[in-house]
Amino acid sequence: MKPLVAIIDSARSPVSEESASIERAAIGDAADVKTFYHDGDDEFVDEIFDAAALLVWHITPITERGIGRLRNCKAIIRNGVGFDSVDIEAAARRGIPVCNVPDYGTEEVADHAIALALALCRQLFPLDAEAKRLGWTVCAPGKLRRLRGLTFGVIGLGRIGTATALRAKALGFQTRFYDPYLPNGTEKAVGLSRDRTLDDLLKRTDVLSVHCPSTAETRHMIAERELGLMKPTSFIVNTARGVIIKKSAILAALREGRIAGAGLDVIEDEPLKTAEEASTPNLIATCHAAFCSVESMIKMRTTSARIARAAVLGEKLENVVNGILSKV
Repeated sequence: MKPLVAIIDSARSPVSEESASIERAAIGDAADVKTFYHDGDDEFVDEIFDAAALLVWHITPITERGIGRLRNCKAIIRNGVGFDSVDIEAAARRGIPVCNVPDYGTEEVADHAIALALALCRQLFPLDAEAKRLGWTVCAPGKLRRLRGLTFGVIGLGRIGTATALRAKALGFQTRFYDPYLPNGTEKAVGLSRDRTLDDLLKRTDVLSVHCPSTAETRHMIAERELGLMKPTSFIVNTARGVIIKKSAILAALREGRIAGAGLDVIEDEPLKTAEEASTPNLIATCHAAFCSVESMIKMRTTSARIARAAVLGEKLENVVNGILSKV
């Protein structure tokens, strides 16, 4: 029998193609490919625990308990950039490499962040609603902003943060960033200004765009205190991970007018849970879709399947995030 590559998608909110045509084409005859729909590893059927590799979409968590039941797994591959849904330390203890796909949607997420920023600065949604009432009047003149000269602040200057910052710079924003993990001189290489503390960036920023991973350090990085440092005329965009911005804090700040607006592709404890949350003023919410395009989905699925094939064949793996080498 051929080894099995198990694709794990959410039963509640599936995003995969059940036939797995792209994955089958990339893996070829190295393994059988089968798609399973579960919202947690406590629901896994026994067949999954015999798989040689798991290809995991972003909604289904892979926990220490589930990892402990894997019998033949040579790699867990997260179909996407973030890998916070997988207990990478538990996988490392079992000697199982965890990989991600960090580069498939860089352009899409950067474009989406800029689109949200432009929609906020130019008040597209309030103006659209007003125009469709017929016989309109200009309803949001106090919040409409000229881009040139506004300060665009980026938290996290990785692949996507850099792509977003350069787009903002091209549009005329005064662009700066905060990233304590980058070496001195990075700002010179990309032609941006740098703040050495998050507080400094928050105080200066007119549009804040979040591009850091979800870690213990970044959880609620933006909460009540941080929002209090920002200008009441400022906007916030998050296309990274919802938990970075404390949901109750940002929704309260919007309701109370302590910031001018927010564009959130990701939200803590997503999706929005109540009509009250959904009716928050000056909030644009998109459905964790910044990474999506026809092109990016093909790239992501092809790359993750290629990694799964390498794992099955005992070859070197790409994009290992937990320090474990390939298992032969």
